[in-house]
Amino acid sequence: MEIRDTSYLRKPIPLAVIVLIALAVHGPLLFLQLPTNSSYDANFHIFFASHYAHHWFDPWNEKWFAGFSQTTYPPLSHQWIAMLSYVFGLSMGFMLVQLAAAVLLPVSIYRFARLWVSERAASYAALFSVFVGAEAFLVYNAGQLPTTLAAPLWVLALPYLYEWCRWGRMRALVKGLILAFVAASVHHVTLLFGAVLFALPVVWLAWIDRQEDGEHAGAVVISRAAVYAVLSAVGIGLVLLPYFLAILKHPIEQTPIPHASRNNLLLDWTNFMNYFIVPYGALMIALPFVVMRGASTRRLRPLLIFFWITFIFGLGGTTPIPRLLLRRAFEILTFERFTLMACIMALPIVGALAADLVDRFHRTGAVVLGLLAVATLLLPMSWMYYTPFRTMNNLDVDPVVNFLNRDGHDKFRFLTLGFGNAFPRVSTYANAQSIDGEYNSARLLPEMTKYGAAQLTNAKFFGRAGMESLRAMLNHANRYGVKFIFIHDPFYEPLVAFAGWRQVETFDSGLITVWAKEDVPPAHKIMSDAIPAPWEGLMWGTLPFGCSLLAIVLAFMWPDRVRALEVLRPAATPAPEPVYAREAH
Repeated sequence: MEIRDTSYLRKPIPLAVIVLIALAVHGPLLFLQLPTNSSYDANFHIFFASHYAHHWFDPWNEKWFAGFSQTTYPPLSHQWIAMLSYVFGLSMGFMLVQLAAAVLLPVSIYRFARLWVSERAASYAALFSVFVGAEAFLVYNAGQLPTTLAAPLWVLALPYLYEWCRWGRMRALVKGLILAFVAASVHHVTLLFGAVLFALPVVWLAWIDRQEDGEHAGAVVISRAAVYAVLSAVGIGLVLLPYFLAILKHPIEQTPIPHASRNNLLLDWTNFMNYFIVPYGALMIALPFVVMRGASTRRLRPLLIFFWITFIFGLGGTTPIPRLLLRRAFEILTFERFTLMACIMALPIVGALAADLVDRFHRTGAVVLGLLAVATLLLPMSWMYYTPFRTMNNLDVDPVVNFLNRDGHDKFRFLTLGFGNAFPRVSTYANAQSIDGEYNSARLLPEMTKYGAAQLTNAKFFGRAGMESLRAMLNHANRYGVKFIFIHDPFYEPLVAFAGWRQVETFDSGLITVWAKEDVPPAHKIMSDAIPAPWEGLMWGTLPFGCSLLAIVLAFMWPDRVRALEVLRPAATPAPEPVYAREAH
């Protein structure tokens, strides 16, 4: 009777049901626009999208740093926000693109997990991905849309890489390449590391499976993987050519800016909570099983090895390995993205664990797993209200925007001090330009690159480096046409008054003060050799977005003609090992 009553638990969960669960979980949170109110980077990405909405083919943005090129950041997620903003507005356009990323994640996890485990275990892995803490942390706490969109796009390409390496199917090669181009157009860093950490175990798996089938493995698999690598490198180089030209002309040589994800997490409980406990949640309980199951199963060993490497990278400066391997790049990257990658790589094995637990404990096991999954999601959602890493997104910036858009005030540049993550909202909707900005890699002004500080609006949090950078900018205010300064933190008022500004107005019952300097001339355009050529703007506005449209067309017009079947081993074998994408006869 027990087996009959719980027989539905022994079947795979339909992918359509998992997608509906993802929509039910993330849809309401995103339509409440939670990321714009609680995350660090959501307003930053909306600012980038606002430029494309008004200047699709001109990536030179004069609103920050007296001018910078948006070709220094892959454009696709911002372009889709801009496209949707014509109908839904910028904020809702961001939410819709983020919702698409949240839905793509379980789909990509299911396809990826089918390379390694049974269909049922893969469905559990896909379901758990809806609740995984690293995803919720990046969406609602960090606001890193490009990472959360590029990761599932690249994971979707991996089964096609496997098919190409194992069977040489041209359809798989084309689809895998297009998805790689699209993922790179969303976020280059995610694809760069994903190409190594995800692709190599998949190629290794293709080698193992060809050997088990008695086929020649070594030269065939390596040559096909090399073909894919070369074609993808050429295609990505073409699609992102303006980006590479910008980086070659102005490599990132600024003084390193500190970031908490690079610290030793074991030396600070807050960082340990923020970058380890919150993203992993209940997955921490499964880590010993991931190691034991991965080490004991030949087909899972490639996945385990690269999971472990990714896991170590996600710890940032806790171990010396990332610094030794990355060298200078260690001071530029942030490492929370590797935690998401590690979770993705662990989920197929966790799905196998879930299948074993449900087989053994039936409904009780299913209920416990469900509660742990929900708790894993609730942890980062709750952390938003208890974390000491506070954002300023709830600050009312409408009076500042209105001030800058009236009486010719947009002829001058401005600064905000103490605005935190609300600063990009000012720049998005104000016509005036700022000398400050939030995208550190695009800065070229010596007053900012000389010091190890990020935004001027948060200068005091970077200690002496931040205050020296702010003083240098105030001393050169006339050169850049910086007439207005908006202060939300009284800490900065003595410095600004000493530098020659005088308070002229207050907003929000005195919470925001407006300071002006009389002898500042109107801002003039700062000439720079970083301005992209018109043909670069044309490429930037067509190739990345065009690749995404081509991927959508291929998904509907050139569907896959293979299906995943499971080949069961003899009963003595502890667990069945699947063979992915065999032809259906």
